[in-house]
Amino acid sequence: MRLYVPATVADLDAISVTARAGWWDVPPRGAHAVTGALVSALPDEDDEAREYAAFLAAADASLMLVAGSSDAVPLRVVVTVEVPEHAVTDAAGDVPPSGVDVGAVPGTQVEAVHVDEPEAAADVRAVLDAIDAGDDEALAAATEQVDQRDLLWYHPTEAHQVPRP
Repeated sequence: MRLYVPATVADLDAISVTARAGWWDVPPRGAHAVTGALVSALPDEDDEAREYAAFLAAADASLMLVAGSSDAVPLRVVVTVEVPEHAVTDAAGDVPPSGVDVGAVPGTQVEAVHVDEPEAAADVRAVLDAIDAGDDEALAAATEQVDQRDLLWYHPTEAHQVPRP
């Protein structure tokens, strides 16, 4: 099952890189995938659009991981992996329709890494500042600005070479 795992830049350091591949011990956490609930929510979309929706939900979740860590690099990160379906369960609680929970899956081959460009750090910081200030209007504006940015694609072997602000 293809998962879009929200992560932080620090998580990239845990990817073992060889000349041709990257391997990651996927930690237990929430992730995103094309689920039955997502298919039901987007009935007129094709698989590619649903995958993109799951990917974007993971990017949003990455932002929350960054917000939850005082020393995190202010960039969104999504790590794409394939895991056995038995490692994935439906997520509980108030989550997007793509939300799933994944247990620890050691030695998982990384399919791709997506990270904000370093220039996005100011926009991510604006989101974090708005969260800290409890300013809903500023949060909406800052989130819209971050959402306008595309995450850059990196081959798994480049995980340790991602530019940082």
